[in-house]
Amino acid sequence: MHHPSETAAQKPASSRLPKAERRRQLLAMALVIVREEGADRLTLGHLATRASVSKPITYEHFGTRAGLLAALYKALDEQHTQALQAALSGVQRSLVDTAQVLASAYVRCSLEMGGEWQAVGAALSGSEEMAAVQQELLAGYAHLFVAALWPHSTLAPAALHR
Repeated sequence: MHHPSETAAQKPASSRLPKAERRRQLLAMALVIVREEGADRLTLGHLATRASVSKPITYEHFGTRAGLLAALYKALDEQHTQALQAALSGVQRSLVDTAQVLASAYVRCSLEMGGEWQAVGAALSGSEEMAAVQQELLAGYAHLFVAALWPHSTLAPAALHR
């Protein structure tokens, strides 16, 4: 599983990065902060300092600390989802093999992420942002699991979503 490069996150910020690239740089640095200092230290101001940008840039990208945490949580989840999709791609499997691939890939990804995913999730717990993010991500996982399992089911995909 790929972790954002700490080297890329720590290189000096350019004043003219495209918005999407700047966001990736900020999220990579946010992950470095969580790893090195813990999720409690991840604030928009501290991120701006560590990324060598002004505070307004971090506020423009994330709005609030909860917005930053939600964006980081989604980015970590996207890595997790990509690893699951890669594990499932290309080979037809039996139901048992498919279930084993799903389970082992999910556990492996969770372990490889270390505590970052859990730390960011814990920092967001109880917030409106987290409830919305969790709902969105659960829907994505349901879709991924349905896509992997429906060839082995007599149920229609819509019935598998329930």
